[in-house]
Order: sequence, then C-alpha cells, then structure tokens
Amino acid sequence: MTRTMLALVLGAAVLGACRAKEEAASPMAGMTAEEHAKMLAGGTQGTMDSSGAAVREMVHLTADQERTLGVVYTTVTRGPMTKTVRTVGEIGAPEPKIVDVTPKIDGFAQDLFVSYTGESVRRGQPLLTLYSPMMVAAQEELLTARRMLDRVNPDAGEPWHRAADMLAAARRRLEYWDITDEQIRGIEESGEVRKALTLVAPSSGIVLEKDVLQGQRVMEGQRLYRIADITEVWVEGDVFEQDLQFVHVGQQAHIEVSAYPGEHLMGRVSFVYPTVDETSRTNRIRVTVPNPGLRLKPGMFATIFLDANIGADALTVPLDAVIVTGTRNVVFVRDAPGMLTPRAVVLGARSGDRVQILSGLEEGETIVTSANFLVDAESRLASTGGGMPGMQHGAAMEPDSSPPPSPEHSHD
Repeated sequence: MTRTMLALVLGAAVLGACRAKEEAASPMAGMTAEEHAKMLAGGTQGTMDSSGAAVREMVHLTADQERTLGVVYTTVTRGPMTKTVRTVGEIGAPEPKIVDVTPKIDGFAQDLFVSYTGESVRRGQPLLTLYSPMMVAAQEELLTARRMLDRVNPDAGEPWHRAADMLAAARRRLEYWDITDEQIRGIEESGEVRKALTLVAPSSGIVLEKDVLQGQRVMEGQRLYRIADITEVWVEGDVFEQDLQFVHVGQQAHIEVSAYPGEHLMGRVSFVYPTVDETSRTNRIRVTVPNPGLRLKPGMFATIFLDANIGADALTVPLDAVIVTGTRNVVFVRDAPGMLTPRAVVLGARSGDRVQILSGLEEGETIVTSANFLVDAESRLASTGGGMPGMQHGAAMEPDSSPPPSPEHSHD
C-alpha cells in the first residue's frame, strides 16, 4: 500500500468517528433546503455555513486518484418511475356483513340446530328453539284474537274491525320477538300453542361465535350467535406516513397469503383511515378482496402490495449517489474532469435503488455514485484547511509548475 492510500484510509476512519459530533455542532442545523442549496452551490470558493466557515469544498481528483478511490460516475436521467408500497395486514370479516343473533325475550334454549363455531348457515335456517312463558302467553292471545275474528261477521262493521286490530296486534308482538310469518301462520292454522318457537339465521354466513348451550337460560338482548358473510373479506394493514401519498380509495391491490404460495389475489383499497398512529407514525388502510370458495379465513395474515405511478418524467439518481447527513442531502457533481462540487438536493419518493430529485440537479449532469464517503471526507477536511495527502481542492487545483530544487540546495 502506498503512503497516499494509507493516509486516505486513516483519514476516512478518523472522519467516520467524528462525523456525528461535527453534524450536531454545525450551525447549519435547522436551515431550510433553499438555504442549504445556496450554501452548497460550490464554485472554487467552497461551501460555507451560516457563520462563514467552510463546511465542504470543491475537490479535484486526477485519473489515478479516481481509480485508487474507486470513484464511479453516472448521469442524472428522466423517465417513468413507479413505487410498490408493501405492508402486512390481517384478514377479517366485513363489519357490515356481521350480524348477532339475540333474543328479544327471556327464556330457555331447548334444541340447538347449530351447535358449533365455524358452521356454515343460510338465511332462514333454524338455529335453536326457545321456550318462554311470555311467548306462550302471546300465542294464546293470538289464538283468542283469531277465534274472535272468525265469530264476527265481516258486515258487522266496528266489532269486526276491533277483532281484526286485536289479531294484527298479536301477530306484531310475535314478529317483534323474531318469530317468522310462517311460524305465526302455523300457530293460527293448527289452533295450538307451541311450547317452544324457533329462532332462525337472519343472514347467510359462517358462525364466528357461539355463546349458548342446550338448556341454558338466556336473557333479553344476550348474544347467542355471531354470523358473518365472508364471501368478501377485508384485509387491513398499516402504511408509513410518507407512503400515504401513494395510496387512494379505489386503487388496485395485490394480496398474497402464506397458505397459498405463488397465488396473487386482487382487491381494491376501500378505505383509508382518517388518523395516523402517533407512536408508529403509520396509517391504517383497508383492502376489500373477493373470497370465492371461502379460501381466505378471518385471522389469516396477508401481504399487501400497492403499485403507485410516481411520474412519467421523474428526475432520478441512484440512491447511493446521495449523502444523507440528517440535516441535508448532498450529491457531488462533476463539473469538469476530476472537478467535484458538492450540491444540496431535495429528495422525493424512493423506488428500489433510485430516488427522485425534486430540486438541486438537472438532467444530463454527471454525479458520483461510488466512493462518495471518501470524496465527502476530503471535501470536509479541505474546508478546515487540511486534506488527505496527495489530494487537490479549491484554489489549489492547479498543478504545481515551480521548478524542482537545485542540486546544490538538496540535503542528504
């Protein structure tokens, strides 16, 4: 290893240890992007902070030095840019399609026709029979009203209307307790009171929860079953705050679940929650996915992919070309062979190994994409009046044209 290369390595190591301290103490902290851009607009005068002290300076590298450091250049380009937002979500049943089966009257569960969680039911399917003394009394009132109406001649006028009103009221009372019209007609036609009446499923779906046992006493309003239609499911996940700009309602989404590797299921963003979690700085989103065959189960984890089009003519550079210091973003621009000028840039969206440039660079400019750290180290050291041995910068970029010392002045 040559003496110059050894000095480069040692200088880079020292700079790495001191860099965080220098950044915290820098007067540039808190400055706007515009102030940074003005400050870093190089020239041979170098980069100055708000107090007038040099922070970064233009660097001049010879071809040999570029090869030694491994400097690689690229060109700032424009073109289409897309981004994939990826997050993990959980599958759940759609809230509007979840129903609870609750009795409207106190009683006792007798026969259970749906006796376990996870069972599929259809709308109108019997769930259980319920015995209630109040329901028995209501049936007797129904039959009494029916017999009274049958005895009154329809031409009787007011008496017939009163009897008809009593029958209608008795029917409504049973209907309010979720007794079906079919059961009510059966009671009237048979003329007999039934000890227990049947509660049926209000919708088709899967039994998510079952909270009743045979013979159990049930109270008015107590939940006996929870049924959900999962022919369509929700997948909810969290996206980072900075990715919210790429998510909107109606956007197509790809879903993957570990239960079906290699399969891509399609859905759409149906809701973006209106608040951000203050702790994780994430925002919850909801994707609605069709579920034919009920293959997607509530509780499953799923990976959500959202493809966003950032722009058809976005200005981008490799992510490795940007030095992110925490207070500013810097790119070294090659203004002439070996002439590297630090330039402040404002970053936009990131996609893969490239990042969008909102301001600070122009299309076609040549920038450094490799060995940025060593170039940045030399620029910062040069701004303090030092620099690595064998490197050139600022006003000292011209080669030394002075003649070599005369032999008579040399010393052994």
